[in-house]
Amino acid sequence: MKDIYEELRQRALEQCRQNGLLGEKITVRARVLTTEEAIGNPEGEDFPLQKGKERLMQAQFRGAFGQAFTDRFGDFEGSVEHILGMPTENNFRRAVFLASLNAVFRSFGLIANTVHCRDKGPAQCATALTDYLRERFGRVRIVQVGFQPAMARALSGDFPLRLLDLDKDNIGVEKFGVTVEGPEAVEEAMGWADLLLVTGTTLANDTVERFLTGKPVIFYGTTIAAAAFIMGWDRFCPNSE
Repeated sequence: MKDIYEELRQRALEQCRQNGLLGEKITVRARVLTTEEAIGNPEGEDFPLQKGKERLMQAQFRGAFGQAFTDRFGDFEGSVEHILGMPTENNFRRAVFLASLNAVFRSFGLIANTVHCRDKGPAQCATALTDYLRERFGRVRIVQVGFQPAMARALSGDFPLRLLDLDKDNIGVEKFGVTVEGPEAVEEAMGWADLLLVTGTTLANDTVERFLTGKPVIFYGTTIAAAAFIMGWDRFCPNSE
């Protein structure tokens, strides 16, 4: 994980240095965004934001917004240089780092889709995802990492699917005909899969390296927006703002 964050840090610092931004301040808020503010009123009630297990931290920089999911949240303010240079030693600091990175790179115009989709967005995203995967990969075996209900519902009808999640309330529960598995099943499930569909939150909770094995990976969500751009990873998040 250190190598990934170090590479992100160095590339971001160089970009900011070239643009003379290191002394400018970023404000990160985890007020926390209410469910209504963050996701609106999507169909279903299984989204992590609705269950209160995670929150979106939101960074603002030069009028641009960047978000990151985390289970450890709070407010933070500092210079670009301070935030991008601080140790990413826990989920809170990683979320500050990633939300800030998203806001800064959004301000450059290098990335888009850094604010969570709302209302019908998740369902529309899931439909588009199913079409995208079918056209690009065919009917492959998919492991979805991080339970996102709209995606799981859509994928379960079209692909052989396994679901992995960290939420103990989900593990062992059948969702759309698929039983959710826990961390102990990761290695075996990845061996079974042709494709990994991985939540970008894995970058915030220090588990992303487990899924960078050389097997095809598509990340989804806003948390990993800037990092995916910097590292050249595939990301699917068409309905975010």
